[in-house]
Amino acid sequence: MNMNTQSQQKVEQNKPRFLKLISDLASATLGMALVAVGFMTTGSRADAAPTVCTKDCSFIQAAAQGGMTEVKLGELAASNGQRDDVKQFGQRMVKEHGGINDDLKALAAQKGVTLPDSLDAEHQGVVDKMSALSGADFDDAYITGMIKDHKTDAKAFKAESSATKDTDVKGFVDKTIPVVQEHLKVITAMKKQSS
Repeated sequence: MNMNTQSQQKVEQNKPRFLKLISDLASATLGMALVAVGFMTTGSRADAAPTVCTKDCSFIQAAAQGGMTEVKLGELAASNGQRDDVKQFGQRMVKEHGGINDDLKALAAQKGVTLPDSLDAEHQGVVDKMSALSGADFDDAYITGMIKDHKTDAKAFKAESSATKDTDVKGFVDKTIPVVQEHLKVITAMKKQSS
């Protein structure tokens, strides 16, 4: 056997190992590339830039403050209210605005919008003022405040529904408007009963 034949046999014997090594390297490189792409596309939503426009982002954050305030005031009405209808309306606010707040949190997470986890000074001031009241004074202030808040909310939600280009934001807003309008209707009727 000559040297050429022996070299050729060694090459032929090592060829499957060489091809396997190339294949393994290619697979490893592809795998690492896919992992890197995965990290880039599935980064934390909290660190991601919002995927909604500035106006939608501002609306979502303002709605969160309003919703948290409605729940806090509803809790106060349930405990500090003198009238049964005030107590019941307060419980309704806790339940229904609590559900709206949950929907809003899900929307914010989907859109990369960071929501506040506590009330700002303005909204906390409202809660503090109401906390100092009791009896008929509380009932009157609560009813008056809820009418004002729900009129403001209905106007803001309708404006957002008309202005937003984001279908998810619009869906949330359009689902919420009838609830806000129903609250306004009920609390306005309660005001008339107390007059």
